[in-house]
Amino acid sequence: MIQPIHASIKGRTRFKIKELYRSPCLKNYLEQSIVNFAEIKYVSANILTSNILVTFDQDISSRQIEFLIRKLLFDYQHKSGFNHRNKLVKTTKTERYQQLGVKHQQKTKNWYLMAVEEVLTTLNTSSISGLSNETATNNLKKYGKNVLSTTVKRSKLSMLLEQFKSLPVALLLIASGISIATGGMIDAVVILGVVSLNAAIGYATESQSERIINSLKNRAEQSTLVIRDSYQTEIPIENVVLGDILVLNPGSYIAADARIITTDNLNIDESALTGESLPITKISTSLNGEDVPLADRLNMIYKGTLVINGKGLAVVVATGKFTEMGKIQQLVGEATTIQTPLSKQLDQVGSQIVFIGMGLCGLVFSLGMLRGYGLLPMLQSSISLAVAAVPEGLPTIAITTLALGIRDMRKNHVLVRSLNAVEALGSVQTICLDKTGTLTENKMSVVEILTDSKHIQVTNGNFTDGEEMINPYSYNELLKLIHVSVLCNESEVSKQNDEYVVRGSATENALIYAAINAGVDVITLKAKYPLLQTNLRSENRNLMSTIHSTHNCHQMVAVKGNPAEVLQISHRWMKSGQIVPLTAEGRQKMEIENDRMAGKALRVLGIAYGYIEEGDNSNNHHESDLIWLGLVGMADPLRTGAKKLIADFHQAGINTVMITGDQSPTAYAIAKELELNRHTQLEILDSNNLNNLTPEALAALSDKVDVFARISPSNKLQIVQALQTSGKVVSMTGDGINDAPALKAAQIGVAMGKEGTDVAREVADIVLEDDRLETMMIAISRGRTIYNNIRKSVHFLLATNLSEIMVMITATAVGIGEPLNAIQLLWLNLVTDIFPGLSLAMEAPEPDVLNQPPRNPNEPIINNTDFGRIVFESATISISTLAAYGYGIFKYGISPKARALAFMTLTSGQLLHTTSSRSEKHSIFSQEKLPPNPYLNTAILGSFGIQFLTLTVPQLRGLLKMSQLNIVDIAVITSGALLPLLVNEGTKNIQITGKNST
Repeated sequence: MIQPIHASIKGRTRFKIKELYRSPCLKNYLEQSIVNFAEIKYVSANILTSNILVTFDQDISSRQIEFLIRKLLFDYQHKSGFNHRNKLVKTTKTERYQQLGVKHQQKTKNWYLMAVEEVLTTLNTSSISGLSNETATNNLKKYGKNVLSTTVKRSKLSMLLEQFKSLPVALLLIASGISIATGGMIDAVVILGVVSLNAAIGYATESQSERIINSLKNRAEQSTLVIRDSYQTEIPIENVVLGDILVLNPGSYIAADARIITTDNLNIDESALTGESLPITKISTSLNGEDVPLADRLNMIYKGTLVINGKGLAVVVATGKFTEMGKIQQLVGEATTIQTPLSKQLDQVGSQIVFIGMGLCGLVFSLGMLRGYGLLPMLQSSISLAVAAVPEGLPTIAITTLALGIRDMRKNHVLVRSLNAVEALGSVQTICLDKTGTLTENKMSVVEILTDSKHIQVTNGNFTDGEEMINPYSYNELLKLIHVSVLCNESEVSKQNDEYVVRGSATENALIYAAINAGVDVITLKAKYPLLQTNLRSENRNLMSTIHSTHNCHQMVAVKGNPAEVLQISHRWMKSGQIVPLTAEGRQKMEIENDRMAGKALRVLGIAYGYIEEGDNSNNHHESDLIWLGLVGMADPLRTGAKKLIADFHQAGINTVMITGDQSPTAYAIAKELELNRHTQLEILDSNNLNNLTPEALAALSDKVDVFARISPSNKLQIVQALQTSGKVVSMTGDGINDAPALKAAQIGVAMGKEGTDVAREVADIVLEDDRLETMMIAISRGRTIYNNIRKSVHFLLATNLSEIMVMITATAVGIGEPLNAIQLLWLNLVTDIFPGLSLAMEAPEPDVLNQPPRNPNEPIINNTDFGRIVFESATISISTLAAYGYGIFKYGISPKARALAFMTLTSGQLLHTTSSRSEKHSIFSQEKLPPNPYLNTAILGSFGIQFLTLTVPQLRGLLKMSQLNIVDIAVITSGALLPLLVNEGTKNIQITGKNST
């Protein structure tokens, strides 16, 4: 049933169709079918009101449109078996999908190749009236809101569960469960206490880092200006739809990807998306060529970028996840994180210990059953031995050491998201450095000025000619050039608390700041020469001129722009303080210098001025017979300390790779200034060549390239993955949206905290809160030290735990009883593992830690040579303990007193072994002493104090089943503890002497 309800306006009719109610299928069918007729201009159906609005040529009647709709409705019912009674059955599935938020796919076209009129027609919109509110609402329902999918954050529960994901922890949990089942409640409580302590330290540290990083989020723009129903309207960014006309003004945040319709000196900062450091001047004409790189699509603007200056209109061609930023978000989701080297090695060591522990557990249980021991006692003893095999202190030491590293990094404004990220920095072999905003400041600065006779460098606000410092007020040509560059300038300048506040384009702001550094009172100068007229740059005229009133009858013309064009309209120049004719030789000199400066990747402007009579400013007659002043070269300057940082990376054996969206010449100039090359020649690879390489070829080539130029976000991800494929541990630094996929894929992603984007920070492992890249060297030094110290702790823990196993297996095999009971084994591990092990992990950095190459990530934390040494050290402690136990059996029999002798000897020997574990080379007999470690002394003395309590506190003595000892027993324990220390330290010197002689 169809009924016209509004047909009073010619060429526009609204109909009610009963069958349309809650039928998305019919709505789509009618809209797509009706709009195919040439006479139809616009159609929109609403499934809630059952109305359909059609606009059409005025020479057609509404009855003809009604007849057309009736025919289409009949065809639809005939083809689909549709009728009003089964409509709900037919559409239930579709409606269910709609309720779940499933939207239509947006068509992807090469909008930059299409003419403006064709784009507007395709999107059914108008540059004058924009979309109607009704059409915009329908598009919003059809394609969804203009929002990006949020990056999945780690939940508190996931952070907590990650602390339990290791085989040693799993074995301890299993052991505690068996202890409960066999009546060993105290054993179970102690084991669970250790596991809980590990989890608490790790969770508290990581959750605090997560909170700090999330607090850095920028507050994004919430609204934008569009044209709807012929009026400019401010709407929420999430409600921007296909076909909306964006109104672009200076400072505008680009709400969606759009094709430019009109421009007026429109400049866009696309550095966050493309990595191009300089603002891009936009055009409205269509481009040629099928595969135009993203950064070269001059008639397109993209979501997340910013209007620097100028004005324009653009029609939205993609929203939400279909924008270029949305595609990058999808790349972030597809990128997978790589496990860090220490995480791998600790997992490997832990797994090996678990399997060894299970094997020894089975061996002891079998030996005991063969000797006729009871089932339950042997089960408890086997579990205790398995627990002894697992160094309970290892997770605690590793987690606490990394947590302390995170705390130290935080003091240096380096925020670390996860524990393993601290250590992983110490193993990085290649650092991929995003240029814009990371190596450079992502803002323009005047770096070079050329006048008639002087070639002036500008560094940190100082003007120099070679070694000579230049005072602009003593050099007329330079001062005049600075004054003209201030006057021919649209930047707004004000003062707040005696500080200049400059708002404008990056280029014009750079000229203002150069003047301020030269001592010019910019506000007074502008007031002295009031602005009368501004003539902005256009597509065919690459210069800008302004006209100012003066104190006499003349008006001053200030001009800046393309050097070649400004030179062409200049006929005189200022030379040695005098205005003289500009000769052909002088022109040629300026042209050569312009080419030289442009070859250094500088943005070069020509500066000139002139005078005209009052009122003589029509038809651009004022832009002639100008006085040439010179050239100004601007660049995105390197961050302070960037060059030294590259040298420090190379000194530390770390390869550096610069990745940028800039053209190859610009990238080459920056890399040369940084001395980025590791070889005699700087190697650059352009994205055009990169796209033609196979993954295998890229992996083979990536290790030889110093600079990757004209790189897209997906290219960055390719490069990081290629370096990883070649076996490198890779760190990626960046601050932009375009860096996010590579930041996530790298073993260590490093983002900027102040100037960086939220997307980059959310996926990074490390955030430099104050954007000081040099703090990375502090982090790398800390990471290497942490690894070395954890390695010392692991060596110590394995040696002491292996000694316990040797003592237990030997005694069981020989049949002299159990030297240690289950609770003694747990106590021993707690006293001798955690605090002494932690003190080793807090050793001071070695002086040459940053002069050594990064370690091989495939090298195990304990190699075969280390393991041989560990076995020897464990054997000396075990023999000494068994000797004390043998003395106890000889004097007291197999009794608690004999066990007490073994227990005290083994504990004391292990505590003293902490001193031996400080270094593989230095011993207590060496002339060159190690730097003091007060934590070590405190840990050893404190642990001895706790151990002494087991002899003096009756309740504790009863829990451990200890007996009181006499002076002779104490002497036996002391000698049994000191002997292994002397043997191990003495053999260390023998090994060093043997190595030196060979």
